[in-house]
Amino acid sequence: MSSKISLKTSHIYLDHELIAPIFGESLYAYVTYVEEQGHILITPVTSQWFVKMYKPTQFLLKSRNLKGDKTLAVRELLIDNDLDMSDRELDYEIIEKTQLIKVAIT
Repeated sequence: MSSKISLKTSHIYLDHELIAPIFGESLYAYVTYVEEQGHILITPVTSQWFVKMYKPTQFLLKSRNLKGDKTLAVRELLIDNDLDMSDRELDYEIIEKTQLIKVAIT
């Protein structure tokens, strides 16, 4: 089974199965890197609590295909935090209650 989240050419690829329950119709996501956890956190821009807890950057959820897969162009975030930019599948955890995707990046 392939991962539903991967990093390719400095883009985080999100499978359509993750998009609908977390993002619904939202076209934008808040993204931040938490160094202590080694995680990139991704949530819809409707998450007000996220803005209060972190200083996230807003990213466009770009459509990749008709299935509804989306990507986030995170090159700047990877460079700013000196993160491994090699293409790979990423481990993740979904916290449905707060519509949060925690992606292990280290």
